[in-house]
Amino acid sequence: MNVAMLSRWHVHANDYAREAMANPDIEIKLVWDEEPERGRQWASELGVPFEGNLDAVLSNPDIEGVIIDTPTYMHKQVMLEAAKHKKHIFSEKVLTFTIKECEEIFSAVDENEVHLMLSLKRLSDDYYLYAQKAVKEGLLGRLNLVRCRLAHTMGLPLEGKPYGKLPPYFFDPELCGGGALMDLGAHPIYLTNRFAGEPKGVYARLQATLGHRVDDNSAVLVDYSSGVLGIIEAGFSSNDSFRLELHGTDGQIIIEKGGLKIKSIHVQDGQWTTPAELPAKLPSAMEQWVKQIKDGTEPAITREDMWRLTQINEAALVSHREGRRVELADYGGAV
Repeated sequence: MNVAMLSRWHVHANDYAREAMANPDIEIKLVWDEEPERGRQWASELGVPFEGNLDAVLSNPDIEGVIIDTPTYMHKQVMLEAAKHKKHIFSEKVLTFTIKECEEIFSAVDENEVHLMLSLKRLSDDYYLYAQKAVKEGLLGRLNLVRCRLAHTMGLPLEGKPYGKLPPYFFDPELCGGGALMDLGAHPIYLTNRFAGEPKGVYARLQATLGHRVDDNSAVLVDYSSGVLGIIEAGFSSNDSFRLELHGTDGQIIIEKGGLKIKSIHVQDGQWTTPAELPAKLPSAMEQWVKQIKDGTEPAITREDMWRLTQINEAALVSHREGRRVELADYGGAV
């Protein structure tokens, strides 16, 4: 499949280019960027032509798909145009800012019979698959709380760099839609949603402790129809951490960067134990995208994942701004 790389704006753009080049079913043919000089440099590095006109890229009959790393505010328009030109779409998270825009994108994708994939990469990881299986098998009894935290220090100021190791534009709400929650928080949001089910309400505090215009230290409390409480945390200004906790009537699972452990009345006499092995990882989001295009394989990452992620983000911004719990019935029902 011949693809065009659309923008090097996001910090993961290089990662997706490398993954595409390593995939035997993908060939990068063109680069476009909303900043032409950056795009020309990237095209030179990749050894492909640069095209400064987005319509020319999307009208090119040799291009079958696009990999999008534009500023988030551009996602909707770029995706609608790509779908109209019958191009398959792979994108960095998040999909867009509102569920209304999500639904516009889904409609355009369906109308033009192309495939859409969002990089919700942790849904392919072995620790997630183990935890999901353990919950399904009842090892934790009735699940009642999920806590997921993802944070790093890349936003902390350095000498001569008030935005730390992150690009300054990551702190621009017009470009990004938000800060730590919108970016890093995407992973805790979609993971928590997967375990807990349909969310009912959101209460969020999005703190800008560094004094920028977006949050760098955020916490969200979500209550779900299942009775599970979700605690979602994200930060650009905390020591590096990833922690996923699942608590139930019969046990708990704790997952950190260093590994996974389970304590359950159904396992090892209720003592903390580390599983001897974890399930095999699923194909990456990009691999799932290609497989769906090539042979119709249904991806593990779903539209509901994308839609629920957007729903929580949209409601969290309202909750913080208005200082109240937001009922998600006000932000769409089931996808």
